[in-house]
Amino acid sequence: MATILIIQGHPDPGGGHLCHALADAYAAGAQAAGHVVLRLDVARLDVPLLHSQHDFLHAPPLHALASARAALAEAEHVALFFPLWLGGMPAVLKGFLEQLLRPGFAFDYVNGGGTRMLLEGRSARVVVTMGMPALVFRLWYLGAGLSALTRNILGFVGFSPVRATVLGGVEVAGEAKRERWVSRMDALGRAGR
Repeated sequence: MATILIIQGHPDPGGGHLCHALADAYAAGAQAAGHVVLRLDVARLDVPLLHSQHDFLHAPPLHALASARAALAEAEHVALFFPLWLGGMPAVLKGFLEQLLRPGFAFDYVNGGGTRMLLEGRSARVVVTMGMPALVFRLWYLGAGLSALTRNILGFVGFSPVRATVLGGVEVAGEAKRERWVSRMDALGRAGR
């Protein structure tokens, strides 16, 4: 069995959104299968934005993220849930990832200008909800906001494989479709994928 970290990236700390139901189903499935489940709710953390390259490279890690760093260090798999906002992840989630995945923890610079991944050996599942149809996001927008996360952030620090689930048309989806999505998350959680 694996240790799975579920990161809720919806910016509303009040909960009650589809992202919350999907993450809860994923967690329930994972726990039912015997996986150890850790959870983070980004909207409930006090994470300031970084304002300079110097801060990104040299500022000490935030005390508020000590438990998040420990959970990520322990995790073998991460499931990340968020709604698509303006073509990408909400700002609070991006700010959290910028603070969390900094040099010395997620990667290191090496002589000659390269980098060394420090989070290798972990896999990830990214679940994105959106108002537009998923096919439009993938074909017209080329999934740009998703690939920025999967390749340029998670892949850069060593996550592999990184799998994605894109759920579109959430505002017009009926109850039966939402139940299928929740059921699918339960199955993915059980499989630890």
